[in-house]
Amino acid sequence: MSNVAILVASLFLLIAFAVERLDRASGLPSVIVMIALGLLARPVLDALGILVNGISTLMPVAGVIALVLIVLEGALDIELKRERLRLAFTAFALAAGALLVYGAAFAAIAVRLLSLTYLQGAILATPFALISSSIAIPASRRLAQQAREFIVYESSVSDILGVLVFFALVHSNASVRGFLTALAGGGVLSLLLALVCSVALVFISTRATAHVRYVPLLAGLFALYAAGELMHLSPLIMVLLFGLMLNNREVLARVPGLAGVAERIAPQTIAEFKVLVQELTFAVRGFFFFLLGYSTHLSDFGSVRAWAAAALILAVIYGGRFLMLRPLGRTLATAITWIAPRGLITVVLYLDARGVLAVPTYLDGTVLLVVFLSAAALALSRGPSEPPRPAAAAEP
Repeated sequence: MSNVAILVASLFLLIAFAVERLDRASGLPSVIVMIALGLLARPVLDALGILVNGISTLMPVAGVIALVLIVLEGALDIELKRERLRLAFTAFALAAGALLVYGAAFAAIAVRLLSLTYLQGAILATPFALISSSIAIPASRRLAQQAREFIVYESSVSDILGVLVFFALVHSNASVRGFLTALAGGGVLSLLLALVCSVALVFISTRATAHVRYVPLLAGLFALYAAGELMHLSPLIMVLLFGLMLNNREVLARVPGLAGVAERIAPQTIAEFKVLVQELTFAVRGFFFFLLGYSTHLSDFGSVRAWAAAALILAVIYGGRFLMLRPLGRTLATAITWIAPRGLITVVLYLDARGVLAVPTYLDGTVLLVVFLSAAALALSRGPSEPPRPAAAAEP
């Protein structure tokens, strides 16, 4: 049995690698192929009498690990320079504004059509209001540097704010005061702990001389993330800050007391760490979307309500994005209008929302349709013949 498991895992990684190459060559997002493979694998394995247990436990774990790695990978690609502050601020404002607009719109729809309270509608709406960095960041590799950095900022901030708002809503005790207290407290504590933990992680990583350095570092990062989640904070801020500190030693050197830490950050160390993060992200992200497809029943696509809800959600997403991007200028807006996928973060938060709300079963199909169709829209917008653009300047 162990040899079979090793064979299956090895074949999966090889297939995932081939799918990733297909993504780069054809423009077809790997998420679509991995979900489709998962959908096809279920009836095949059922016919062979092979039952895979523990999917409901594996999916949230794989989703969280992939989310942390994706945000970290994006942060390691960002260079903080004075001339880019305006771009970063614009991306932050757009992510925050989109969360507010989409959250209000989807909450109103949920209250109207599903007979939920406003709090329940807001909890259910939040996952659909967020851009998935797990799809947006890899897709941005084909863009020019400015557009790529904008997507990295926007999607990372969208995930961070979305997680913070979502758990503030869940733990609000159904009151505005409770929500604001949870949001403000979580935000301030998250930022303070993120600063302290990020500095500590950078300090430890620059002084580690053992042959095995990066795995313990990642283990510490995941442990801090889990601890932050248990305290209902937003530890993705810590992940983002940690990646930014490692990749911006010049900025870190200007912070009083941290010049010595910055001097010990070797470019070779950052390059090696980036490769490890990229490799792990590739494996975990593919595994998650395969599990998502496997755990989905084909009957979920047969509901007219699921398709109608997905069409309504996508219409709001792209109609609102087109309007919100207009002030950014034609060049940038044209490049990123269709890069608004819903994916890993949407699924992870939806699973949490389903745990605290009684929602119709057809919404399970709606979530997958939104993920699938938004990825397809992204693929169609960039076209298969578009050559990949060089990576951002932050990459060695």
